[in-house]
Amino acid sequence: MQGKVIAITGAASGIALVTAKLLASKGAKVSLSDVQEGPLKQLVDDITKNGGTAFATVVDVRNRKQVESWIDNTVKAYGKLDGVVNAAGVIGSHIGIHGIEDIEDDEWDFVCDVNQRGVFNCLRAQIPNMNDGGSIVNFASIAGLIGFAKNAAYVASKHAVIGITKTAAKELGHRGIRCNAVCPGPIQTPMYAKSGEIRGENQDFEKTVALKRKGEAKEVANLVEWLLSDGSSYITGSTQQIDGGWNC
Repeated sequence: MQGKVIAITGAASGIALVTAKLLASKGAKVSLSDVQEGPLKQLVDDITKNGGTAFATVVDVRNRKQVESWIDNTVKAYGKLDGVVNAAGVIGSHIGIHGIEDIEDDEWDFVCDVNQRGVFNCLRAQIPNMNDGGSIVNFASIAGLIGFAKNAAYVASKHAVIGITKTAAKELGHRGIRCNAVCPGPIQTPMYAKSGEIRGENQDFEKTVALKRKGEAKEVANLVEWLLSDGSSYITGSTQQIDGGWNC
């Protein structure tokens, strides 16, 4: 990671926050974005206090111009772009509650605009600015591999992330740019906790997870680091399932 420039969306919380800290600790220069300004600034402070290099930009990934401006400024500041982690995402406010026939347009549009269009906007801005030989990591989900009842918008949006990831891998291979999707299962994050609150239930996935525990954000961050590194140089177009053996 030493000296590599990595852009990360959704960096103010959860897995992306832990990933940003990990990459910076390994010598990467990180360009961070999120809609949450306060936590984003705190993250930059934490990284710089520990000797890392980072700057932050408030970005709504649904907004093409904001995304393009952020990536342009990243390249201006650091001179290049070696890798990206497109992790910004939402679960919506009706997960586990509304079946397909009950979903309103605004509910569907919000989830798909952030999760699906957001990744599209990011890739569209990142690809022309990325060095040959770079690496792209898009965040999908186990919900991008299988179906979940009363979760149609999220499931559809994450399936779409996998689709565009595989397409990008085909399109960018001649430049040596790799593109892979990470598919987390039950990982202890604020989003995971929020999902349980909305459902009104304690998601006791340990009973059906082979490893009998929830995953930790740092375990996903380690996978992301590997996908960005030269250690995964012949891996592209893949979906990296990290769920403790839940979906197996």
